Amino acid sequence: MDAGVEADVDRPVDGDSSAAAESGSNQVSSGRSEPSSLKQGEILKTLATVEKDSQAIAESFASLFVSLRSTLSEATSSSVDHMTCFGDAAGRLQETALDASTKGNRYINSCLRLNEEIKGVENLAARLKHLRRNVDVLDTAVNKLLRPP
Repeated sequence: MDAGVEADVDRPVDGDSSAAAESGSNQVSSGRSEPSSLKQGEILKTLATVEKDSQAIAESFASLFVSLRSTLSEATSSSVDHMTCFGDAAGRLQETALDASTKGNRYINSCLRLNEEIKGVENLAARLKHLRRNVDVLDTAVNKLLRPP
């Protein structure tokens, strides 16, 4: 229902009410005898009261449905906002995780290269140790020759 919609209840026209009341009283009198305590005027007053109450109930229902529609619209709007926020957060998290993964792979590759380079340096270090021993032996021999005991 739209916010401005009112209940579509027709109010009786005096001629229509009396016609309805007469047809009702004809049915009553054809099948049963009309109760003596209710007169035609009282019946019309009762019908008018029922119509007013029906109109009030219809307006109340219309107001209730408008209120429910408004509340549902607000709830839906909030849900859409939350889903948008969730989507944005998930997107940022995905970007950050991808960035961290890329940096982690670079770090691992750098470590692997460094490990390979260190293996080459270890080989060189072993050669240098051997060369150092030879230089030390040579130095000792030269010292013995230059400084006799």
